[in-house]
Amino acid sequence: MNDQQIEQEIQAKGLTAPRVTPADIEANIASEHYFTAGNGRDGDGAISIGDDRFGAKTGVALSLLTFCVLVLRNGFTVTGESACASPENFDAELGRKIARQNAISKVWPLMGYALKERLAADAQ
Repeated sequence: MNDQQIEQEIQAKGLTAPRVTPADIEANIASEHYFTAGNGRDGDGAISIGDDRFGAKTGVALSLLTFCVLVLRNGFTVTGESACASPENFDAELGRKIARQNAISKVWPLMGYALKERLAADAQ
């Protein structure tokens, strides 16, 4: 069951207490950034440590690891990753979607905590 399906079920059951919704999550994202580990390795200021005994295999491996960085409205960053085991199955768009979904899954508890803090303050 995905986030949208869960949201539909919550609405269908008439659950109306304060909560974090998928729309809240999306509204809290200021920007999103995608790159592979290979992009990061090749970027300015990148540092590689250790002997590269796998040579070209390392480059291939790094090109199969996709990162998504979500910058939230308050400036906090959350990351998600997607790794592909077989180079033949690598699809950049799919990797970005999976990495984003993994980053989104880290935003839920952060926003849930912030909501609980607000509710607790209002109850005092």
